[in-house]
Amino acid sequence: MNIYKDLNQLPAFKNAIITIGTFDGVHEGHKKILSQLKTKAKEVNGETVVITFYPHPRKIIGDTTGVRLITTLEEKLMLLSNEGIDNVVVVPFNEAFSNFSAENYILEFLYKKFKPHTLIIGYDHRFGFQRKGDYHLLEQYGKQLGFNVEEIDAKTISEATISSTKIRKALLQADLETAKIFLGYNYFFEGTVIKGDQLGRTIGYPTANLQLNDDEKLVPADGVYAVEVYRQQRLDNRQQTTDYKRQNEINKGSTVGCGLWTTHYLKGMLYIGSRPVVNGKRRVIEVNIFDFNEDIYSENLKLTIKKFIRGDKHLNGLEELKNQLAIDKIEVLKCWN
Repeated sequence: MNIYKDLNQLPAFKNAIITIGTFDGVHEGHKKILSQLKTKAKEVNGETVVITFYPHPRKIIGDTTGVRLITTLEEKLMLLSNEGIDNVVVVPFNEAFSNFSAENYILEFLYKKFKPHTLIIGYDHRFGFQRKGDYHLLEQYGKQLGFNVEEIDAKTISEATISSTKIRKALLQADLETAKIFLGYNYFFEGTVIKGDQLGRTIGYPTANLQLNDDEKLVPADGVYAVEVYRQQRLDNRQQTTDYKRQNEINKGSTVGCGLWTTHYLKGMLYIGSRPVVNGKRRVIEVNIFDFNEDIYSENLKLTIKKFIRGDKHLNGLEELKNQLAIDKIEVLKCWN
């Protein structure tokens, strides 16, 4: 997949079949649009082009204080690549761009930069200053300038109308089942292991404390979760010869060859909260990795959340916490039975 971040360095796309949006989460509704994009490109021997924005438009207009992303830009690009998209153009979204009139958006941005063959948009797509542009305006200009416009209606996307907003709400309510149905995959995030106060190891549950790689990434509701933990390590020279050939293999439960790196798949118990048992004052993200005892400070971990176990609660001392964690671990392990 080709990625472009400079609008002045775009190639001449061949029969460009284009869709536009933030695509936060690259969820099942988005995938319906992407599927139609690929079908149309095949019909006209063209190439697919996804236009997305960074930062999220809500950071510039609308709610500028509470934006929480389902996917970071890097994660979004990975998911779009997995969908078989040919090209992604990341448009810098700033105040000047947000002030484009709907007409200038079409003429100076879409037509001048992309020369589209066909635009495929979702049923509620709006654009331009004060979101005044819509499907009908695109269709009008398309007839004048020689490009097609197709709109996917709400029913095609979902009877329930999948939206990134609904997914965020589900995650913040620990409703992982709904989030997974809408996303089409288990929610995940990445973070760097940092030093904590090492309280967990004193009661037999050592934890890796995580600092998220992107502070705009949405953190689900407080509580305990079952998680899959992915740890990447660089291979030594001897391993590289063997494992490089397994670059795209997936072998859960051991390791996954990935170029000059190998990814270890582990099981764990995630805690999100302010640790009321010790009168904690700040929210932490920490994971107890099962059957694991290595120094991983400063390493990057990816966590995929499988199941919500329970909410956070106050416990009377470390012994009660230890007993509760033993119960939690039993419930977490059931996720793999």
